[in-house]
Amino acid sequence: MIEKVKGAIYRFERKQGNETSTFYDVVYNILIDRWTKSSTLLHCTAHSLNPRYYSKEWLNAVSGRVSPHKDVELSEERNKCLRRYFPDVEERRLVNQEFARFSGGLDAFGSFDSLEDRWVLDSKAWWLVHGYSAPILQNLALKLLGQPCSSSCCERNWSTYSFIHSMRRNKISPKRAEDLVFVHTNLHLLSRNDADYKQGESKLWDIGGDAFDSFDNGAGVLEIASLSLDEPTMETMLFTDDGDGNVMLLHWNLECKLVFFLYFVECFLFDVCNILID
Repeated sequence: MIEKVKGAIYRFERKQGNETSTFYDVVYNILIDRWTKSSTLLHCTAHSLNPRYYSKEWLNAVSGRVSPHKDVELSEERNKCLRRYFPDVEERRLVNQEFARFSGGLDAFGSFDSLEDRWVLDSKAWWLVHGYSAPILQNLALKLLGQPCSSSCCERNWSTYSFIHSMRRNKISPKRAEDLVFVHTNLHLLSRNDADYKQGESKLWDIGGDAFDSFDNGAGVLEIASLSLDEPTMETMLFTDDGDGNVMLLHWNLECKLVFFLYFVECFLFDVCNILID
């Protein structure tokens, strides 16, 4: 993609490839910064599990391209990801063996249809058709490659920010609001370390309650990789109706107390400032 952007800019500026373009340097830094933010362990693992990037059509399209298992950075990040999601040594060894057969086109992965379909079929369809000989890796690949492109992470961040910096409380400095968003988000993350988070009525209160069964399966952890931090969701999971019209509190730990305490302190300070101004 960067090469295409460079070619378009140089054609517009009518410059040769060995000349320097100030505009391209700015665009290049922006693209690299965005790529660095998106280059996570899961991104590298998903790239490594996409069969299209092992096809001869993709490798021969641009000079110097190599398959993901030959890329040093991708391999290091992929191995970190596998160590995190498969902490058991024996299970991780099986996964590595399955990945070796997949990336090297060995055994069932070396059949004519399997190799030809790497370029033709969609990556998820390819794993459904040809991934039967590597069940653990197939399960992981389907979870990763089946993720839709979404701006939900940004939406959750904006939702949390709007909860803190509202129309009534609009005199908070940007740095102060940023710090409160940071604290608010990390308090939600810390609440998952409580014993009540994995059992009882408040089990997995922020991501679907009883919809998730356990954390035992290594690849199953990916099911909760995208978590909602929207305040309405938090409110509905904190309180419930007992059937008689009585509202009961389900999850009221130290982190939740601190969140609500900060909220009421900010409201109080805002009201005090308005009184002083008036």
